[in-house]
Amino acid sequence: MMGLGEIVAANRAGEPRGIPSWCTAHPQTLSAIFHAYRDNDSPILVEATCNQVNQFGGYTGMTPEAFRVFVEALARDEGVDPARLVLGGDHLGPNPWKAESAASAMANARDLVAAYVDAGFRKIHLDASMACADDGVLAEATIAARAADLCAVAEGRGKSDLVYVVGTEVPIPGGETEVLDALAVTSAEAVADTWSQHRKAFAASGVSAALERAVGMVVQPGVDFGNDMVFSFYAAKTVALSASVSNLPGIVFEAHSTDYQSQQALGDLVRSHFAILKVGPELTFAFRQAMFALARIEELLAVPEPSNLVTVLRNEMLANPRDWRAYVATGERESQMMLYGLSDRVRYYWPRPAVQAALDRLQKNVIAARPEPGIVAQVTGGLVDPTISADELPRWMARNMVGDVVRKYRAAAGDV
Repeated sequence: MMGLGEIVAANRAGEPRGIPSWCTAHPQTLSAIFHAYRDNDSPILVEATCNQVNQFGGYTGMTPEAFRVFVEALARDEGVDPARLVLGGDHLGPNPWKAESAASAMANARDLVAAYVDAGFRKIHLDASMACADDGVLAEATIAARAADLCAVAEGRGKSDLVYVVGTEVPIPGGETEVLDALAVTSAEAVADTWSQHRKAFAASGVSAALERAVGMVVQPGVDFGNDMVFSFYAAKTVALSASVSNLPGIVFEAHSTDYQSQQALGDLVRSHFAILKVGPELTFAFRQAMFALARIEELLAVPEPSNLVTVLRNEMLANPRDWRAYVATGERESQMMLYGLSDRVRYYWPRPAVQAALDRLQKNVIAARPEPGIVAQVTGGLVDPTISADELPRWMARNMVGDVVRKYRAAAGDV
């Protein structure tokens, strides 16, 4: 099995090799990802963010240790050896507590990093770029010093296999909330300054050796997406940025929000040294498509006692708008874009009891209805497999639709 470090080295040497970073905590989606990896022994990079998973539970209710146990169990259920998993912590820093003073937020951030490292996360993205309540505009030197402070905590946990990612020039998590006309690509000069500031700060904190184990720097290659837009990658705009990787010791670039890029664009990113490709909402968007396809089957077959999944989901979102309101433009298509937007704010509502009950009824209804292959093909864009029984149909549809996203990324990363 080629490890993460070997993939980075191969990419720097000019080979078209990269690795997708799967950023989701949704169980059925993760299971579909793992199922798609049963064909070889490649490493599987799964990441959690500081807001999603932290020492207080985050919005998933999981600590880093609980997340590790959760992910490993899903992998085993799909016949995947958990030893293949590379767990990453994304944006580890004071962000969840930025409304507090810097002293308080950084104290929590140190505990956060310790919890991730102790739980067995190996890829640590150090991100102290956000201003806290008593900060003004943060200088690059301050950001780097705080990252070095957090790195010292990680290094003090006695683990020898940690690798680091630095840099913070990323889009808004989950997709943009405003309509943008263009994106500014990170300059080669900014890359050089970021690395210089971190090198000085890590030396001052006595963790220069840790920086030698850095595998990535987060930059903006001009890719992003919003609820109704996608900024595609154009390699011609990143020639200087891509070339600047040769001035950095042993690392590649990490691209965030690569969701909905074409396979060609993703491959171009990898060939341009953006070797770590982070994707999240596109995965749960595909799961949502599979479940809505099941709902359409239920509707076509006029089953008794229908689940009304789409209606239940819409009602939950309208009654609890916090997780979608900022991402969906008001207007005549608001109701549609709330459900079908690329930011996939639907993903926050699957755990709700009413939605889970409707989803369970939907799957039982479709299994009991025994839909003919032609009906399945009609709602799935042509998926037909005569060997799949009705009992397997819901999981099979999710595996195929999420699996299409996984296969696209793996092909672009040279994992074929």
